[in-house]
Amino acid sequence: MESDRNLANVGRKTKVSGQNLQHFISNSPWSGRSLIEAIQEEIKVHPAFQKAILVLDESAEEKSGPESAGAGRQHNGRLGKIEMSQVGVFLSLVTPAVNTWIDGELYIPIHWFEEGYAEKRKAIGIPHERTFQKKPELGWQMIQKAQARQIPFQAVVMDDLYGRNEALRQRLEEAHIEYYGDVPANTQVYLTKPEVVYPLTKREKPAKNPKLAGAKVYEVQEIRQQPTLQWQTIRLRPNERGYLEANFARCRVWVAYGTQLRQEWLLIRQDAVQITYVLSNAAEDTPLETMAWRKTHRYLIERSNQDAKSEIGWDEFQTRKYRAWEHQLALTILAAWFVAETRLDWIKRFAQDPALLAKYEVEVLPQLSVGNVRELLRAAMPLPQLSPQEAAQLVTTHLVNRTRSRKSRLKKAKGKPATLM
Repeated sequence: MESDRNLANVGRKTKVSGQNLQHFISNSPWSGRSLIEAIQEEIKVHPAFQKAILVLDESAEEKSGPESAGAGRQHNGRLGKIEMSQVGVFLSLVTPAVNTWIDGELYIPIHWFEEGYAEKRKAIGIPHERTFQKKPELGWQMIQKAQARQIPFQAVVMDDLYGRNEALRQRLEEAHIEYYGDVPANTQVYLTKPEVVYPLTKREKPAKNPKLAGAKVYEVQEIRQQPTLQWQTIRLRPNERGYLEANFARCRVWVAYGTQLRQEWLLIRQDAVQITYVLSNAAEDTPLETMAWRKTHRYLIERSNQDAKSEIGWDEFQTRKYRAWEHQLALTILAAWFVAETRLDWIKRFAQDPALLAKYEVEVLPQLSVGNVRELLRAAMPLPQLSPQEAAQLVTTHLVNRTRSRKSRLKKAKGKPATLM
């Protein structure tokens, strides 16, 4: 289907009862989590993912009202403003050849856990054990699961919503997970190790709260101007527009985590569009080229998010319940994994023709896109064409359902006081 991939239209196209589909997604007790874990078992043993990067990001979908699980007025990065939205936090496993969602969690704003929302939480099906968790906490929870399930990844990459979260960076460090976290330009660091001191109070007693002293504090944007920085232009990978290149520099800095001081890398990337500052706990002997290559993988989760929406229909489902969100996530991850396997199989079976490379004077040929795979499926599994009788029956069923819906609304409204519009 090209558009309008909601359950009602899927039912009409496939001649499956819309009520059955709604029940399957919203109420049926099959475990979305079990399906996701089964997919992860396949992914983790596939040779293409043995040196993958794990990318953490979020994606917001605009909603018409506050009735869907977790919906509320919150930042929608897609729209660039505060809007009625439903937000998910996602993990994608990415390589230069292919990328795919492997996990996700619904972010539920704090107001959903107020006492006045108790009945609504019950009606929507939010588990009673679920408590408010910030987005970085949801991200850490998924990373822990990926590590426990032995999904192979070399590092975790995240944008500044997650990269600036000190608690998340500290947890990753304690778990011995290499990370690359974007941070805002005003993030404070030290070039030399400061001292943790407890200044004396007016009563000549040590203060309870320590301070850092003995070293100048810098904003990371100031360090970019340091004359000692050595910049290097790195060609990251070929792409369909030529090559992805950027200027990189790095230096060792000290970062304070409460009273704990830790030395890590400040990696700076500069291209024609923007300047990005990254904190990383990569080993001190990690080559700059390796750090640049790993950090650059964050773009690919944006590709995963876009494919899930534009090609798989993630943003077109119209359901309210928490279980429906989990089921839709599991089916989207299943579809994304099918596409990833198809693309990987294509790469394995059909080597790039040297004659074509020479003809077009390029080093790499385009790979199958998600859209290409969907077009192949449309040819191999065409949707049925309705006969005139079937089309008439479909219209009749639609009209009957609308009539029943109106009758139900009138019944619910019976006895309620009239309101002025």
